[in-house]
Amino acid sequence: MKKVVLSLALVAVLGLSFTSCRETKEKTEDAVENATEALEDAAEATGEAVEDAVDATGEALEDASDATGEALDAAGEAVEEAVDNAKDAASDAVDAAANKVENN
Repeated sequence: MKKVVLSLALVAVLGLSFTSCRETKEKTEDAVENATEALEDAAEATGEAVEDAVDATGEALEDASDATGEALDAAGEAVEEAVDNAKDAASDAVDAAANKVENN
């Protein structure tokens, strides 16, 4: 009787361990599949983020280039105006000196 009970216990333990291993294997496969999908999603999201960053950087460079061009134009106009003002001031000084010479 003791051998029968021990044999049944052994068969039960072996049966449960094989069933348990199959379920564990399936759960492991599911976990690996889920992890793979998560990695693919993360890689796709990273790629999109990089593309967005490249686009934003390009736009920022274009804006900076436009701003630099506008600043150079404004500086050129300011220099031209300063030259004109200097010419006018020099002309006025020459005229004033000539008037003083004529009056004396």
